[in-house]
Amino acid sequence: MKKYYFFIVVALFGLQSFFAQVKSTNENVWLHYVGKNMLTKKLSFTLEATMRYADGFNQKQQYFIRPSVDYQFTKSFNGSIGYSHYETYSYGEVPMNKITTPEDHIWIQGTYAKTCGDYKFTHRLRDEHRWVGISGKNANGELVIMDKEYRNRLRYMFLVNYTLTKKDDKPKLFALAGDEVFMNIGVENAKTFVQQNRVIAGLGYNINAHHQLQVSYVHQNVWNLGNTIQENNPTVRLSYLTNFDWYKKND
Repeated sequence: MKKYYFFIVVALFGLQSFFAQVKSTNENVWLHYVGKNMLTKKLSFTLEATMRYADGFNQKQQYFIRPSVDYQFTKSFNGSIGYSHYETYSYGEVPMNKITTPEDHIWIQGTYAKTCGDYKFTHRLRDEHRWVGISGKNANGELVIMDKEYRNRLRYMFLVNYTLTKKDDKPKLFALAGDEVFMNIGVENAKTFVQQNRVIAGLGYNINAHHQLQVSYVHQNVWNLGNTIQENNPTVRLSYLTNFDWYKKND
């Protein structure tokens, strides 16, 4: 009989933790820029930046800036090392952050891309070493960022591009679809292994060899560290991508 009581208590605590999770929805708009600058035939510098909004454009959600140095090891494999700085705001009806929270990353990344006919398959794996701002109350009782906590996160993205139209035998209009999963790796106090997941679908258009536009729908799910809040966010992402070969101008 005691065993039955034990299982009942465990089940009740499990149900309590299940129902304690608060779920919220934010309709996001993300403005996104990626600029790749070839310095040599294999070495490049990339600058990525974004401004993200919740509830349409009514609330600031997040911005980041992400420079990196990249090297094209083979025709299919590219390696990168970079830095990111984030500022995540307090947004939504159930905010994960009570105040604006800074975050800094040092990261390494490998990208493998293969073209098969009208399809292009991309695999990207990124290891992020994160320093995340931790808030607390100061002597005046005000909420401030008191310290930064180290967390490790692994990101894997799979993306497929399919060419819809061509010009001079080069892709012009294309469709894209994929998924990216964010994983907590050895993070103390993390109650979930998956920190975030994004399902991606959209269209891209190559204006010319140097300029590209993308419009994507991203369905974003985010879990906070304690798994007490889950965001379920339908998102529109507008991306502008550039690609310049600066070394050729010096030839």
